[in-house]
Amino acid sequence: MARSNDEVAALFAEYADLISITGGDAFKARAYEKAARAIGGHHTDVAGLDVKGLQEIPGVGRSVAEKVVEYVRDGTVSAVEELRARIPAGVRRLTAIPTLGPKKAHVLYEELGIASVEELVDAIHAERLRDLKGFGPRTEEKILHGVALLRSAGDRVLIDVAMDTAETIVGELSAVTGCRRCACAGSLRRVRETIGDIDVLAAAEDSGPLMRAFTALPFVTEVTARGRTKTSVRTAKGLAVDLRVVPPDVWGAALQYFTGSKAHNIRTRELAARQGLKLSEYGLFEAESGERIVSETEEDVYARLGLPWIPPTLREDRGEIEAGLRGELPELVTEDDLRGDLHTHTDLTDGLAPLEEMVAAAAARGYAYYAITDHGPDMAMQRMTDERMLAQRERVRQLDGAYGRHGRRQATGGQGGMRLLHGAELNIGPEGDVDWPAGFLSGFDLCVASVHSHFTQDRDTLTRRIVRACENPHVNVIGHPTTRIIGKRPGIDADLDAVFAACARTGTALEINAHPDRLDLRDEDILRARRHGVRFAVDSDAHAVVHLPNLRYGVGTAQRGWLTADDVINTWPLTRLRRFLRKGRGR
Repeated sequence: MARSNDEVAALFAEYADLISITGGDAFKARAYEKAARAIGGHHTDVAGLDVKGLQEIPGVGRSVAEKVVEYVRDGTVSAVEELRARIPAGVRRLTAIPTLGPKKAHVLYEELGIASVEELVDAIHAERLRDLKGFGPRTEEKILHGVALLRSAGDRVLIDVAMDTAETIVGELSAVTGCRRCACAGSLRRVRETIGDIDVLAAAEDSGPLMRAFTALPFVTEVTARGRTKTSVRTAKGLAVDLRVVPPDVWGAALQYFTGSKAHNIRTRELAARQGLKLSEYGLFEAESGERIVSETEEDVYARLGLPWIPPTLREDRGEIEAGLRGELPELVTEDDLRGDLHTHTDLTDGLAPLEEMVAAAAARGYAYYAITDHGPDMAMQRMTDERMLAQRERVRQLDGAYGRHGRRQATGGQGGMRLLHGAELNIGPEGDVDWPAGFLSGFDLCVASVHSHFTQDRDTLTRRIVRACENPHVNVIGHPTTRIIGKRPGIDADLDAVFAACARTGTALEINAHPDRLDLRDEDILRARRHGVRFAVDSDAHAVVHLPNLRYGVGTAQRGWLTADDVINTWPLTRLRRFLRKGRGR
């Protein structure tokens, strides 16, 4: 389940919003925003720390630490509850609307008494916002678009939240006596970016012990349906979870059926029908006699239909059936294929951990190489200078090869250790320019370039802006290419096909940003970009040690885009990667 750090981070982020909504001290709000980030990215579970230990976390003072202890002890923080009581829940809901921050929510509540999303939409349609300072027709348009994003998300959650819950459940149920198999299914197994209901499948001769253990899990708050083959619950986080228990001899058919998607299952059932067969969650049967042919494994089911086993991430009816029948399914990239991570941050800019800590953690993951890419000076809030970046480069060179595959410093002068690449995440300016001149950029091993502002430029301008960055001979990767934040910020309106063509033409990779709230590029975009001949980098964009494992979600997204290891530059040996990063510059 979620770490205490994540719960505390979410609480303090809400507290910062509440302070802003009530017109409180802006410095205090920013302090709690900073504390939320620091605690969320801290590697040690805060539940085991006292006030003194908590204060050792950068950005956590005594007052914040005492609130953490209070939350761990009582499950609430009185200061937060007091502010919650002063503001209608609907107003707090307003802050979840993309593009509408706490300050605007405060104005809407104070000036117009708007206390719900529905009231806000009605007020916009009645043009009541236009008399307020800072609220014009363009603002109204943005808010309505944000409301649409919020509503489209519904009760869905990001994949990491769902995966954390599902893996806890699978672990608990697998230990129940009589459980033969247990796994997650549904959209989570297909690695969709957001998840509605969590589907868990188990195999046992007797379902009773599993159902009892399931409903007795400590985080289950409500049993919404109870039966011999299916039980449904809701967790303390509001997640709906379905558990289905099947006999062991139909495990494969059930796993195939409940993994979905609906469109994929329709196609497999049609394929079965054309062969005089009937496919269900209980197996593959002869249509006339009703005799069951196969059911124990997914491989058996697919093979009898004339197909290879189809990876769950491809089961979306995007041509996987046809490719399987032709014997042309790709050998998808896996997390084990990744040799390194090419986009990460340290506390030199907006990361939470020092360089040595990030490097040691990366080495412990078994990487052959690892890139440090802190922000350039165009993001003024990061306070980057030439001198600071060059000092970091010197330290990177000293650490190059010094860490072995187990994350420990080596006493052999760095022979055979993880290689370090010194890079930067450049800001793609409004005209497509980047932070440093060519002479300075030439000293980096690689450069990631990303859009961080001016998201609302017109389509042609945004397209030219990114294409110009691709044409820069020192830009190797376009980071989080559409800039989206799932459920909070839509992707920019650029001609992506023109961007993809520019990447292929210039030898610039596109990032698949593995952070669960980005997963940018989307799988649909990856499929299109791949047809242009683009190469990709699956990166964590880690700002703390705990973010490094997010690569699993980027790999899942890459698989959904049908990528092989050869399509992804950070699966390549370092020699080949360095040739790609030279981008025709001849060094």
